[in-house]
Amino acid sequence: MQVGRTSLAGVLVFLPQPHRDDRGLFTRTFDSGIAREHGVRPESFVQDSQSRSRRGTLRGLHGRGGRGEAKLIRCARGAVFDVLVDARPDSPTFGHRFSMVLDDVDFATLYAPPGLLHGFQALTEQTDVCYRIDREHVPGEDLSVRYDDPDLAVPWPEPVLAISERDLAAGSWQQLRDRLIAATPRADARDRRFHRTSRHPGRGQDGRNRPL
Repeated sequence: MQVGRTSLAGVLVFLPQPHRDDRGLFTRTFDSGIAREHGVRPESFVQDSQSRSRRGTLRGLHGRGGRGEAKLIRCARGAVFDVLVDARPDSPTFGHRFSMVLDDVDFATLYAPPGLLHGFQALTEQTDVCYRIDREHVPGEDLSVRYDDPDLAVPWPEPVLAISERDLAAGSWQQLRDRLIAATPRADARDRRFHRTSRHPGRGQDGRNRPL
């Protein structure tokens, strides 16, 4: 299994090497030893969740207040355009975004440390996304930013065909950003300027995702 860094601080891509033959394929989707070598504590994860979406469905952008939550994110069936936004005021990549395609061909897994916003759009008719999370859900800590926020300008690849009323009612990145900075005592975080970026790490001409 290969591991690559991304343009967001602390965000990793775990890329397995599936064995394929005339029966189909077999792949390891998680390796605790490799995770530990890269600073991810496997024993910290306490909850596994799965979503199923049809093509064009958009979920996000969602985050969590308090001490946040770490996630391992992978697409078990189909493909998604997956997006992370750094919402950590003390991070060197605060306000940056990162996107890549997760699918059931490469079986890449994204590791998102606490303090990020996450969302995705389903690119296939049946899309299953699996999450491993290091904290139980507490509804009162939910954070959200509207998917089409003009400051983040996420380049969603397809028309949005399904989205929840809750996600449509989400606030702006500027509102959340100001709130997060106001709650952060460090002066350098208060003075940090907003930047944005979107990269597909090591994506080759064949459309496959490659780690850096």
